[in-house]
Amino acid sequence: MTTADNTSAHDDAQRATVAGDAPPRPGSPEQPRIHRNDYTALRVPDLGEWTPTLSVSVVIPAHEGADKLALVLASLAAQSYPAHLTEVIVVDDGSPEPLTLPRVRPENTRIVPSAEGGWGSAHAVNTGVAVSSGQVVFRLDADMLVHREHVESQMRWHHQADYAVVLGHKLFVDFDPAAMVPEYVYEEVAGGRADTLFDRDSADPHWVERFIDRTDLLRAAGHEGFKVYVGATGSLHRGLYDAAGGMDPELVLGGDSEFGHRLAQRGAVFVPDLDTSSWHLGRSQMQEQRDVGTRYRMPFVANRVPDFHLRRKRPERQWEVPLVDVVLDVAERTLEEVDATAGALLCGSTPDLRLWMVGPWSRLHNDRRPPLEEEYLDLRLSHETFRGDPRVRFVESVPETDPRVPFRLYMEAGPPPTPDALAALVRACDDSGAGLLCAPLPGALTAGEGVLRLERVAAFERARRLDPQARDQELDRLVEEVFGIHWTPATGIVASLGPEEAELEGRTGVNGQEESVERLRSRLEQATARSDRMRRRAERAERKLRWFTPSLARRVLRRFAR
Repeated sequence: MTTADNTSAHDDAQRATVAGDAPPRPGSPEQPRIHRNDYTALRVPDLGEWTPTLSVSVVIPAHEGADKLALVLASLAAQSYPAHLTEVIVVDDGSPEPLTLPRVRPENTRIVPSAEGGWGSAHAVNTGVAVSSGQVVFRLDADMLVHREHVESQMRWHHQADYAVVLGHKLFVDFDPAAMVPEYVYEEVAGGRADTLFDRDSADPHWVERFIDRTDLLRAAGHEGFKVYVGATGSLHRGLYDAAGGMDPELVLGGDSEFGHRLAQRGAVFVPDLDTSSWHLGRSQMQEQRDVGTRYRMPFVANRVPDFHLRRKRPERQWEVPLVDVVLDVAERTLEEVDATAGALLCGSTPDLRLWMVGPWSRLHNDRRPPLEEEYLDLRLSHETFRGDPRVRFVESVPETDPRVPFRLYMEAGPPPTPDALAALVRACDDSGAGLLCAPLPGALTAGEGVLRLERVAAFERARRLDPQARDQELDRLVEEVFGIHWTPATGIVASLGPEEAELEGRTGVNGQEESVERLRSRLEQATARSDRMRRRAERAERKLRWFTPSLARRVLRRFAR
């Protein structure tokens, strides 16, 4: 391979690698721990100055367009990445005239039909990935003519970390099928002259470039980095592709954005590779039919991506994938405590939630019992109160994390949240960029008691990827390293915090010993209610014990014998 000229916008320090240094092995503890989306820790070598080892599968979904596909395959045949590490799989997505392989193509290229039971680009990509074998999956549209180093440039990042999603650069140009032939394309690309195949000044950049520039090449994009994952050219490790579940075949359009969201939720970092480029042969659908394209995509993407910008225009609605999973501990709590917390959450300004009530529900039975004095009376009443709300789930232990949901909130029943509590917590977490937000309630003395805990699922997924053995405090420390932990007072989150208490909380801090009279009275009432419940339970247990005591049974028999 020869070193190609490039005009990368990346910092030299970011791209430099000391000669002879071996890159960290993906999946190993030596992987760089990237903070949020600042991928500066990945030190990639210059093009042509390294030895690749990873295999790559270039997957091309195609429906008709044989003339464009021939030019794309010609450009792939001239790639600088080693041919023995590359396979190309074209997935024919039901072309009326079945596609055939052109004469100019990479050595290891084949065409496969899209699997039965579906159609569309997402379904075709899943088909191609399923029959491929490369360690890295490289998605390429059938109208993308790539520069000579395009594959090599993206593959550099994957040799450094197995959770990078690399996005290729592209320019949109008008396409005349009679303007060039595959043999000419191959010669120009192989000679490093792909940038002269079209007039760069008349080409249109993609809208994502504005976002990339505005966020310091995505290094400051934080949790929004996934928004520029819109397909056409991009790559990722197969393990990350599988962990995210592949593309959703139900999304005929907009599937890239939804898949990008799930990749982010699995802890991915998004890297724009600007050291090489590609030509998009023709204008995109969204360029030519923006309004109707947006109208079609909106309900499909919004239902699945909580951070989709058009979804925020419908804040009152419930969606398939909620914004927050709330895990609420209701064991040993009174109906009034459960109702105060759960009712406020469900009636708040963020209906886009799912509420998991954790308690010993299996102990409820329909056998004869004293209705007003049964042992699990409050649990039964809580179940009956909330079982009609489709957002409520009744579980006996903390459920597995749903990786599609951006946030998970842990709290105990009792404190009544304000109507805007969830919105305030999420906003504070996003403003700080933290992976974990902790909001101590007044009087909380430890981090494990009386503290609202909002977890960013993407941060915890990345931490688990970096150290699968990490648990509890170790996991929190790793989250702090890669995303950060933010502490905030419960002001504006818990309804019982009045102005005086808010002032007191700000003065005494999270470990303050002082509390207002109103707060003390509220805590006393809650403690009294809990004490009464436990006293009634103890009395019932005592009656059972007396009844089943042998001496009592003998006294009863003697009474009847008389």
